[in-house]
Formats: sequence, C-alpha cells, structure tokens
Amino acid sequence: MNIYRYPKEEELGALLKRPTRDAADLNATVAGVLDEVRRRGDEAVREYEQRFDHVSLDSLAVSDEEMAEAETLVDDALKEALQLAHRNIEKFHAAQRFESHKVEVTEGVTCWQQAVPIERVGLYIPGGTAPLFSTVLMLATPARIAGCDEIVLCTPPRRDGSVHPAILVAARIAGVNRIFKIGGVQAIGAMAYGTESVPKVYKIFGPGNQFVMCAKQQVSLSDVAIDMPAGPSEVEVLADETSNPAYVAADLLSQAEHGVDSQVLLVTDSESLIGKVEEQVDLQLARLPRHEIAAASLSSSKIILVKDSEEMMRITNLYAPEHLIIETKNYMELAQSVRNAGSVFLGSLTPESAGDYASGTNHTLPTNGYARAYSGVNLDSFIRKITFQHITPAGIRSIGPAVEQMAAGEQLDAHKNAMTLRLRETE
Repeated sequence: MNIYRYPKEEELGALLKRPTRDAADLNATVAGVLDEVRRRGDEAVREYEQRFDHVSLDSLAVSDEEMAEAETLVDDALKEALQLAHRNIEKFHAAQRFESHKVEVTEGVTCWQQAVPIERVGLYIPGGTAPLFSTVLMLATPARIAGCDEIVLCTPPRRDGSVHPAILVAARIAGVNRIFKIGGVQAIGAMAYGTESVPKVYKIFGPGNQFVMCAKQQVSLSDVAIDMPAGPSEVEVLADETSNPAYVAADLLSQAEHGVDSQVLLVTDSESLIGKVEEQVDLQLARLPRHEIAAASLSSSKIILVKDSEEMMRITNLYAPEHLIIETKNYMELAQSVRNAGSVFLGSLTPESAGDYASGTNHTLPTNGYARAYSGVNLDSFIRKITFQHITPAGIRSIGPAVEQMAAGEQLDAHKNAMTLRLRETE
C-alpha cells in the first residue's frame, strides 16, 4: 500500500481522487448491445448470452423445477444463515415505513403525501467472480415490504445454463416473482425495454461491472429509473494507536478482495500502527484464495498519516466513502462528525462484512464520491410519494388572491383564470 504522511490541504484533492478511465469505447460498446436488445428482444439476448456467458439457452426464465432443485443443493447451514440475514434486513427496513400526515397549511387548504410502491422493479445480481446471493436479500426484501407488485431478477447463468442455487434460494426467501438467466448489458437492456420473455420494469437496482453500470446510466437517460450511479466498491478505515492491527488489516482485505479496481483507504494518526497493519496485511493476504485480486487492489490503495482526529474527519468527508469503518477509541464522538458516507461501522467489533450480510442495513450503497448526494438503497427507494391537496371555499378565499397575483406576475393568464372563476363562485 502507498503511504502518504501529513499531506497538505492543497494536496488532498488529488490524493483522494478516484482513478478515471477512458469511457468512450465503453459507452459505444454498451450502446450497441442495448440497441440490439431493444430492436430484437429475446433473439439478441440469447446471442449475447452465447457470446459473453458462453451458454446456449432454450429458455431465459428459471423454471419451477430449477427452483425446487436449488433447494436440494444448498446445505441447511447456509439456508439458516440466509433466513437470519433476511429477518434482520426485513426488521430494519420495515421500521422505515412512511407515516402520512394531513396538514392544514392554512384555513381550508389541506395537503398530504401518500406512499405508493413502484409496481414493477428489476434487480440485477452479478454472478462473475462471486455469486452475490446476499444482494438478492438486500434488494428483494425492501421491495416486498414496499409492496411492489412484481419483482424481476436477472443474473448470469453458469456454463451449464444453471443459476447458482444459493441465488435461487435467496430469491425464494425474499419473495422474487420471476427470475431470468441473463447477465451483463443484455440483462439491463431486457429489463429497461422489455422483451418477449422479460417484462419492462420501471426501476432497476443492483451492482455490476463497468459495463453493467454504464448500461444502467445509459438506459436511465430516457427509459427507466435506476437506484444510483456507482463505480468500484470502496472502504475507508479510521484507526488510532488503540486499534487492533489484525482487525484493521482484515477490514482492508475484505474490501480489496471484491475486485482489482476496489478502493481501500486507511487514515490514521498513529505512525506505529502503520507497520503493524502492513505486517498483518501480508500475513492474511497470503492465506486468501482471492489473494491475486486483493493484492492488485492493494497496490493502488493508500495509507494516510494525519496529525489528529479532526484531520481524519476532514479527509473522510472530502472522500465520501461507500463504507466507513471507525475503529478509534473515540468512535462515537467521531461518528457525530460524519457528513458524507454510504454506511458507517462503529467500533472494533463491527466489520464491514456484518453490514454486507446480516446486520440488517443495506449493502447497496453510493460509491465514487456519490455519498455526498445519494443515500444507499432503503425502503423509500422502492416507493413514490404522491402529494394530494384539497381546498374548501374558505381555502379558495384564503389563497386565491395570492395565486392570482403570482400567476399574473408570471404572465400565465390561464393559471390566473382557473382561480378567478372559483373565487367568483365563493364570494
């Protein structure tokens, strides 16, 4: 890992900048695939599955027989873990239900909001280097609580045409309606436009590689909503002389193993901790099955040595990490200063992996600095709030003259007339 000691204020912008890539070729490639799926539907999807996932599919949909078989292929211990995680995710997200209140803003004018679920949502679950069955729970559980009528899931098939059984079991637990064996850009296109097999959805959720994320952003311009823009996953760890070096190293590595482009950042005010963490990273890295991926990520990751906790928090809020782990002795105090982060993990016994799987919070979070403006996925992500208003004769008399004045000031005479007619009737 690259070490930076006591960086100056004017150096922080460049130091905390995420790597950029030339997106011109990426955008063109993705646009071409999306256009084919829009024009040719299932036929194009099957062709791209053959080309990218190297599998020939007679049917894109997962059958009832495949769902039943998956139940026999997942051992009881994993099923119990999925059930526990689902219960915690369900409990946390159910507590986010919106309560509507009617407000009489002035005499005779009453306004309120009503929460209405998005009728049909699409979930993308990557299958690449790791089958993210945990993400099925994170997305489908709040969708079901919100009351979405139809939950559609797309995930890449394996070489034999099957879907990882744990993904199917998680989908059953969380209440997914329909599952399709489609990966990559073609999956995003199928859900955005609809095909003969895949219904068009109104909002797409879920992580993916750079091609998937580019596809989500392209279809969001005119065809469908998406959860959030995103880039490679990332973690920032805050540590001091009291932190356990083994824990810190484990937290850094748990993020680094996601992918070669994952972001890992350690910010500390303890010079002595740095060497201890590096030693632990080397020891733990050697034992990881995905050590090559984690090592590649660590090669571009950073350790920043600062003077005090105030500088820690200034860097944190500038960086706006997806995951923030605060392992300092005064972690509760520092938590009060967090302004920009996707999800925060407090104390030495709260690893990021707890939130990734079973604490109950959602692990679908803003990356690439988007935590400055975006929330992670939550119950509201699957809901629209519709406003209502009702006006009585007293209300017309109360706000009518103001409406007339404002409409006239904007030279919108039809707007003014709509109120003037009612004012005359209520005088």
